[in-house]
Amino acid sequence: MGLELHEIRAGYGSQHIVFDVSARFESGRVTAIIGPNGAGKSTLIKALFGQANLFSGRVSLDGRSLEPINPRALVQAGVVYVPQLLNIFPGLSVRENLEIGTYVRSGTTYEKVFSLFPDLQGILGRPAGKLSGGQRNMVAVGRALMSNPAALLLDEATAGLSPLLAHQVWEYLADLAREGLTVCVVEQNVTAALEHADYVYLLTSGRVQLEGPAAEVAKNSELQAMFLGSTGTETTTASQVGV
Repeated sequence: MGLELHEIRAGYGSQHIVFDVSARFESGRVTAIIGPNGAGKSTLIKALFGQANLFSGRVSLDGRSLEPINPRALVQAGVVYVPQLLNIFPGLSVRENLEIGTYVRSGTTYEKVFSLFPDLQGILGRPAGKLSGGQRNMVAVGRALMSNPAALLLDEATAGLSPLLAHQVWEYLADLAREGLTVCVVEQNVTAALEHADYVYLLTSGRVQLEGPAAEVAKNSELQAMFLGSTGTETTTASQVGV
Protein backbone atom coordinates (compact mmCIF):
# COMPACT_ATOMS: atom_id res chain seq x y z
CA MET A 1 0.00 0.00 0.00
CA GLY A 2 1.11 3.58 -0.52
CA LEU A 3 1.02 6.51 -2.89
CA GLU A 4 1.47 5.88 -6.62
CA LEU A 5 2.15 8.33 -9.43
CA HIS A 6 1.26 7.14 -12.91
CA GLU A 7 2.92 8.73 -15.96
CA ILE A 8 3.00 12.25 -14.56
CA ARG A 9 3.77 15.09 -16.97
CA ALA A 10 4.25 18.48 -15.36
CA GLY A 11 5.91 21.86 -15.80
CA TYR A 12 5.37 25.61 -15.84
CA GLY A 13 3.35 27.55 -18.38
CA SER A 14 3.40 25.37 -21.46
CA GLN A 15 6.90 24.04 -20.80
CA HIS A 16 7.16 20.39 -19.82
CA ILE A 17 9.74 19.70 -17.09
CA VAL A 18 8.65 16.22 -15.99
CA PHE A 19 8.00 13.52 -18.58
CA ASP A 20 5.89 10.41 -17.90
CA VAL A 21 7.25 9.78 -14.41
CA SER A 22 5.80 6.82 -12.57
CA ALA A 23 6.80 6.15 -8.99
CA ARG A 24 5.56 4.28 -5.97
CA PHE A 25 6.02 5.60 -2.44
CA GLU A 26 5.26 2.62 -0.25
CA SER A 27 3.96 2.83 3.27
CA GLY A 28 6.48 1.72 5.83
CA ARG A 29 9.52 3.14 4.07
CA VAL A 30 11.21 6.48 3.40
CA THR A 31 11.58 7.24 -0.31
CA ALA A 32 13.95 9.96 -1.52
CA ILE A 33 13.89 11.79 -4.86
CA ILE A 34 17.33 13.02 -5.89
CA GLY A 35 18.81 14.53 -9.05
CA PRO A 36 20.79 17.42 -10.49
CA ASN A 37 19.59 21.02 -10.76
CA GLY A 38 16.58 21.34 -13.05
CA ALA A 39 15.84 17.62 -13.05
CA GLY A 40 12.21 18.18 -12.05
CA LYS A 41 12.34 16.76 -8.53
CA SER A 42 10.33 19.50 -6.85
CA THR A 43 8.19 20.11 -9.93
CA LEU A 44 6.97 16.52 -9.75
CA ILE A 45 5.62 17.05 -6.24
CA LYS A 46 4.49 20.65 -6.71
CA ALA A 47 2.29 19.68 -9.66
CA LEU A 48 0.19 17.48 -7.38
CA PHE A 49 -0.59 20.48 -5.17
CA GLY A 50 -1.26 23.13 -7.79
CA GLN A 51 2.12 24.86 -7.59
CA ALA A 52 3.11 23.62 -11.06
CA ASN A 53 1.03 22.61 -14.04
CA LEU A 54 -0.06 18.99 -14.13
CA PHE A 55 -0.50 18.18 -17.81
CA SER A 56 -1.37 14.50 -17.50
CA GLY A 57 -1.11 11.49 -15.25
CA ARG A 58 -2.91 9.80 -12.38
CA VAL A 59 -2.42 9.47 -8.64
CA SER A 60 -3.66 6.67 -6.42
CA LEU A 61 -3.49 6.16 -2.65
CA ASP A 62 -3.69 2.64 -1.28
CA GLY A 63 -4.98 1.46 -4.65
CA ARG A 64 -7.75 4.08 -4.85
CA SER A 65 -7.55 6.60 -7.68
CA LEU A 66 -7.64 10.24 -6.52
CA GLU A 67 -9.54 12.17 -9.16
CA PRO A 68 -9.59 14.97 -9.90
CA ILE A 69 -6.11 15.69 -8.59
CA ASN A 70 -6.28 18.86 -6.49
CA PRO A 71 -4.71 19.96 -3.22
CA ARG A 72 -7.86 19.77 -1.10
CA ALA A 73 -8.74 16.28 -2.31
CA LEU A 74 -5.21 15.11 -1.60
CA VAL A 75 -5.18 16.61 1.90
CA GLN A 76 -8.59 15.16 2.71
CA ALA A 77 -7.24 11.77 1.61
CA GLY A 78 -4.32 12.23 3.98
CA VAL A 79 -1.60 13.31 1.53
CA VAL A 80 0.27 16.30 2.98
CA TYR A 81 2.95 18.41 1.27
CA VAL A 82 5.59 20.51 3.01
CA PRO A 83 7.22 22.95 0.54
CA GLN A 84 10.75 24.22 0.94
CA LEU A 85 9.76 27.91 0.77
CA LEU A 86 6.69 29.85 1.92
CA ASN A 87 5.86 26.96 4.21
CA ILE A 88 4.55 28.88 7.22
CA PHE A 89 2.00 31.62 7.94
CA PRO A 90 4.31 34.44 9.13
CA GLY A 91 1.59 36.55 10.74
CA LEU A 92 0.37 33.73 12.94
CA SER A 93 1.97 32.32 16.06
CA VAL A 94 3.75 28.99 16.13
CA ARG A 95 0.78 27.49 17.97
CA GLU A 96 -1.67 28.82 15.38
CA ASN A 97 0.48 27.46 12.55
CA LEU A 98 0.43 24.03 14.14
CA GLU A 99 -3.31 24.16 14.74
CA ILE A 100 -3.93 24.83 11.04
CA GLY A 101 -2.73 21.30 10.41
CA THR A 102 -5.85 20.00 12.19
CA TYR A 103 -8.40 21.95 10.12
CA VAL A 104 -8.95 19.26 7.49
CA ARG A 105 -7.66 16.21 9.37
CA SER A 106 -6.54 15.74 12.94
CA GLY A 107 -5.20 13.06 15.20
CA THR A 108 -1.62 13.91 16.12
CA THR A 109 -0.95 15.58 19.47
CA TYR A 110 1.39 18.44 20.32
CA GLU A 111 3.45 15.99 22.33
CA LYS A 112 4.29 13.99 19.24
CA VAL A 113 5.44 17.13 17.43
CA PHE A 114 7.46 18.22 20.47
CA SER A 115 9.17 14.85 20.58
CA LEU A 116 10.69 15.73 17.21
CA PHE A 117 11.10 19.48 17.72
CA PRO A 118 11.37 20.19 21.46
CA ASP A 119 12.48 23.77 20.74
CA LEU A 120 8.97 24.61 19.53
CA GLN A 121 7.48 24.00 22.95
CA GLY A 122 9.04 27.18 24.32
CA ILE A 123 8.11 29.47 21.42
CA LEU A 124 4.45 28.61 20.81
CA GLY A 125 3.39 32.24 21.24
CA ARG A 126 6.08 33.70 18.98
CA PRO A 127 5.07 34.97 15.50
CA ALA A 128 6.27 32.42 12.95
CA GLY A 129 7.58 35.24 10.78
CA LYS A 130 10.17 36.04 13.45
CA LEU A 131 11.70 32.56 13.38
CA SER A 132 14.93 31.44 11.75
CA GLY A 133 14.82 29.39 8.58
CA GLY A 134 15.48 26.22 10.50
CA GLN A 135 12.75 26.97 13.02
CA ARG A 136 10.30 27.68 10.21
CA ASN A 137 11.01 24.27 8.76
CA MET A 138 10.32 22.72 12.14
CA VAL A 139 6.94 24.47 12.27
CA ALA A 140 6.07 23.43 8.71
CA VAL A 141 6.86 19.77 9.31
CA GLY A 142 5.12 19.88 12.68
CA ARG A 143 1.96 21.36 11.11
CA ALA A 144 1.94 18.55 8.53
CA LEU A 145 2.20 15.94 11.27
CA MET A 146 -0.70 17.54 13.18
CA SER A 147 -2.98 16.44 10.33
CA ASN A 148 -2.19 12.78 11.04
CA PRO A 149 -1.22 12.15 7.40
CA ALA A 150 -1.27 8.87 5.53
CA ALA A 151 1.43 10.14 3.17
CA LEU A 152 3.94 12.89 3.90
CA LEU A 153 5.74 14.61 1.00
CA LEU A 154 8.58 16.94 1.97
CA ASP A 155 10.64 19.27 -0.21
CA GLU A 156 14.07 19.83 1.36
CA ALA A 157 12.78 19.24 4.87
CA THR A 158 16.24 19.49 6.44
CA ALA A 159 17.30 22.72 4.69
CA GLY A 160 18.55 25.26 7.23
CA LEU A 161 18.77 22.73 10.03
CA SER A 162 21.97 21.92 11.88
CA PRO A 163 23.58 18.58 10.97
CA LEU A 164 22.49 17.16 14.33
CA LEU A 165 18.87 18.26 13.95
CA ALA A 166 18.81 17.17 10.30
CA HIS A 167 19.93 13.71 11.40
CA GLN A 168 17.21 13.70 14.05
CA VAL A 169 14.59 14.60 11.42
CA TRP A 170 15.69 11.69 9.24
CA GLU A 171 15.51 9.37 12.25
CA TYR A 172 12.04 10.61 13.12
CA LEU A 173 10.87 10.14 9.53
CA ALA A 174 12.17 6.59 9.72
CA ASP A 175 10.16 6.08 12.93
CA LEU A 176 7.02 7.42 11.21
CA ALA A 177 7.58 5.06 8.30
CA ARG A 178 7.92 2.14 10.68
CA GLU A 179 4.53 3.12 12.10
CA GLY A 180 3.07 2.72 8.60
CA LEU A 181 3.30 6.26 7.21
CA THR A 182 4.23 6.80 3.57
CA VAL A 183 7.18 9.23 3.51
CA CYS A 184 8.70 10.84 0.41
CA VAL A 185 11.51 13.39 0.61
CA VAL A 186 12.93 15.57 -2.15
CA GLU A 187 16.49 15.91 -0.94
CA GLN A 188 19.41 18.02 -2.18
CA ASN A 189 21.94 16.27 0.01
CA VAL A 190 22.51 13.06 -1.94
CA THR A 191 24.82 11.61 0.70
CA ALA A 192 22.15 12.03 3.39
CA ALA A 193 19.44 10.61 1.14
CA LEU A 194 21.45 7.51 0.35
CA GLU A 195 22.32 7.05 4.03
CA HIS A 196 18.84 7.46 5.47
CA ALA A 197 16.27 6.60 2.79
CA ASP A 198 15.06 3.08 2.11
CA TYR A 199 14.36 3.61 -1.59
CA VAL A 200 15.61 6.20 -4.07
CA TYR A 201 14.49 7.65 -7.39
CA LEU A 202 17.10 9.50 -9.45
CA LEU A 203 15.62 12.04 -11.85
CA THR A 204 17.58 13.53 -14.73
CA SER A 205 16.06 15.78 -17.40
CA GLY A 206 12.61 15.14 -16.01
CA ARG A 207 12.72 11.37 -16.28
CA VAL A 208 13.46 8.52 -13.90
CA GLN A 209 17.04 7.57 -14.66
CA LEU A 210 17.54 5.12 -11.84
CA GLU A 211 15.56 3.63 -8.97
CA GLY A 212 16.05 1.02 -6.32
CA PRO A 213 16.94 0.40 -2.68
CA ALA A 214 19.25 3.16 -1.46
CA ALA A 215 22.08 0.77 -0.66
CA GLU A 216 22.07 -0.57 -4.22
CA VAL A 217 21.69 2.84 -5.88
CA ALA A 218 24.67 4.11 -3.87
CA LYS A 219 26.86 1.56 -5.62
CA ASN A 220 25.82 2.66 -9.11
CA SER A 221 28.84 3.97 -11.00
CA GLU A 222 26.84 6.55 -12.94
CA LEU A 223 25.42 8.06 -9.76
CA GLN A 224 28.84 8.05 -8.11
CA ALA A 225 30.33 9.93 -11.05
CA MET A 226 27.47 12.43 -11.04
CA PHE A 227 27.32 13.25 -7.33
CA LEU A 228 29.91 11.47 -5.23
CA GLY A 229 33.07 11.60 -7.32
CA SER A 230 34.53 8.63 -9.14
CA THR A 231 35.38 6.85 -5.89
CA GLY A 232 32.05 7.52 -4.24
CA THR A 233 33.74 9.02 -1.19
CA GLU A 234 33.41 12.77 -1.72
CA THR A 235 30.74 14.71 0.10
CA THR A 236 27.98 16.17 -2.01
CA THR A 237 27.43 19.90 -1.58
CA ALA A 238 24.24 21.86 -2.00
CA SER A 239 25.63 23.50 -5.13
CA GLN A 240 25.97 20.16 -6.91
CA VAL A 241 22.29 19.33 -6.73
CA GLY A 242 19.12 21.29 -6.45
CA VAL A 243 15.44 21.73 -7.03
